[in-house]
Amino acid sequence: MQATEKKKSNRGALIGAAFLMATSAIGPGFLTQTATFTGSLKDSFGFVILISLIMSAIAQLNIWRVLCSSGLRGQDVANKLVMGLGYFLAALIALGGLAFNIGNVGGGALGFNALLGLDQTLGCILAGLLAIVIFLFKKAKSIVDQVVKYLGAVMIVVILVVMFLTQPPVGSALKNTFIPSAEMGNLFPAILTLLGGTVGGYITFAGAHRLIDAGVVGKDKLKEVNRSSVMGIGIAAVVRVLLFLAVLGVVTKFAGINLSNPALNEGIEGLTEYNGISNPAAYAFKAGAGDIAYRFAGLVILAAAITSIIGAAYTSVSFLKTFHPSIAKNENWWIIGFIAVSTLIMTILGGAAKLLVLAGAVNGLILPISLGVCLVASKNKKIMGEDYKHPTWLLVLGIIVVLVSAYVGVTSLGNLANLF
Repeated sequence: MQATEKKKSNRGALIGAAFLMATSAIGPGFLTQTATFTGSLKDSFGFVILISLIMSAIAQLNIWRVLCSSGLRGQDVANKLVMGLGYFLAALIALGGLAFNIGNVGGGALGFNALLGLDQTLGCILAGLLAIVIFLFKKAKSIVDQVVKYLGAVMIVVILVVMFLTQPPVGSALKNTFIPSAEMGNLFPAILTLLGGTVGGYITFAGAHRLIDAGVVGKDKLKEVNRSSVMGIGIAAVVRVLLFLAVLGVVTKFAGINLSNPALNEGIEGLTEYNGISNPAAYAFKAGAGDIAYRFAGLVILAAAITSIIGAAYTSVSFLKTFHPSIAKNENWWIIGFIAVSTLIMTILGGAAKLLVLAGAVNGLILPISLGVCLVASKNKKIMGEDYKHPTWLLVLGIIVVLVSAYVGVTSLGNLANLF
């Protein structure tokens, strides 16, 4: 009886870890990044999705395997490898989490604007306060988690409606997924951003740490861990592809449309009036399926933003706990402070849509370091145990991802500056 209950508990943890990773990835940044890059790269964005999906799966399989086999969190693995390296990694991930959280607060403002027409400053303040209130009441957070699942289902339905109405060129998208027509140099910033938004920074650690907390550790659990990891990547990939096709249909239907700057779209036949706020994902839905779809998009962006604010703050502070015992002792206040600082910075800076794209890129720059640490640790017997063997094919592919993501990150820095 106990064995059966434990098996059910493990299954719940494995599914929970997959969805935690996927929902961490499918935030307002996910929606904004996909719409922004589909608008600029058109059909060739399919190639970016394919490459980032392959690289994300390789990175996550390596990281989850090392962490769950050793039973150690990311920063603890790094500290065992080289004393002090874990603190450096924790600081990097907390910094990347702050970048993401600033963008998430901005995403909340975009959601409030599309849903209720609120201006960005008020939207930012309300999003930050709402996240703090929900965090303080744990039952409220579980209710929000349930609501977001339903809203996610609504978003997929709306995506399918937009696809049906705009009829994207699926054949051309499929062709460009394997043979892109855009120049490779123009694809690099998008690849870096999608990598960061899917497995960069704190996101890939969120699911693995969830499994460690649930006791799903050890070499005998690797098959289930791998399955959970692939499931998380798969959920995010399906939503990304559907959203790409829906937005591509809008871009194809309205030739010359600019999703990032609606003010440039005056005179395009068939487009309804827009308030001029840069909100690429919501704008694509409005152009493709009208005002109701726009309001639904705002509601889902808002819900995704609130849960992402809480998730990013919680996971980032979990890495900061490595620095001093007082952080662990006052964890709740640190999380509230993290959200408050993110809200203040976003309120001052503005430019939510651009910051959401930039946050993904910043976390993409962290990926080569976090993955590199796990790859080196996979060959360390003191960390992994004498009987652990890391698959050679996975190690080789992981090294390739480290090199490629590092190269893409460095070469993309100049293009990312163009966002501003």
